[in-house]
Amino acid sequence: MPFIKLTKLEQKRFGAIVICVICAVGAWLFLALNKKYPYTVQTELLYKDEPQGKAFKALQPDTVALKVEGTGWQLLFARLRIKPPSIAVSLQKLNSRSYVVFSEQLDQVNRQLETSQKIISIKPDTLYFDFSRRTNKRVPLKLISKFSFAPQYGIAKEIKLTPSYVNISGPHEELEKIHVWHTDSLKISDIKNSIDTRINILKNAISNVSIYPSAVGVKISVDEFTEKTIEVPLAILNNREYHDVKLYPKKVKITLLVALSNYAKANEETLKAAIDLNEWKILGHNKLSVKVTKLPEFSNLISIEPSNVDFIIEK
Repeated sequence: MPFIKLTKLEQKRFGAIVICVICAVGAWLFLALNKKYPYTVQTELLYKDEPQGKAFKALQPDTVALKVEGTGWQLLFARLRIKPPSIAVSLQKLNSRSYVVFSEQLDQVNRQLETSQKIISIKPDTLYFDFSRRTNKRVPLKLISKFSFAPQYGIAKEIKLTPSYVNISGPHEELEKIHVWHTDSLKISDIKNSIDTRINILKNAISNVSIYPSAVGVKISVDEFTEKTIEVPLAILNNREYHDVKLYPKKVKITLLVALSNYAKANEETLKAAIDLNEWKILGHNKLSVKVTKLPEFSNLISIEPSNVDFIIEK
């Protein structure tokens, strides 16, 4: 393929032409992207001004298609994004009818967006709702947590939520499905001190069900744990024939990890151990394993000595 050689003058002219073309394309692109263009974007609906004393259920999904007028830059870089990512719709009209028309409140919706964006229309333009009588229900609250403790530390008492329940209101058929409500996740690491904080209630995913309160207090008693060994007598389980059973030994030593604040409470009254005669009658064992049947609250079993005992049955 022959190679075209240009003189220095021709090279300068060719370079000038290329620069002019690039500048012209850049100018055209800049002007084109500054113009207004319509484009469609999906967004989520948030409801406000809910009617009092009525439980409602939307008969369509909580997302709509917005026909938005924006610059070419927005069309190029932000077609799938609208700021804010959701729009609030007033339900005030539901006090007198069962539907809401977007075109009636388009100005209010546009005021929520960036000034460079403008909603031309919303599809669907009309939202329809089903109504039922609003009822109330109280359900227990459950803490969602992920804790890790410093060495030798742990929870010494039951975690206290204030309040321990939430009040929910909405359609009867929706409330029948709800038996417990959760908090947001509480994550704390390397814990060595008691915790007294507040945490939000998990946000409601059902638009026509309201929850009160929106936050609760959380108290977690944290203490240092230490070992304690307690000698307890063995009880006998499943001695239905009332055999005379002699155990060797009659007592076992159980070592626990207990909180310092609960150290004195860990005793023979709060700790029970037993053997099960079914191990002999059904399984034919010649030794019986020791099982702990009752532990003090917030304690951990470390060891049982001995873990198996000898026995003699006198019929």
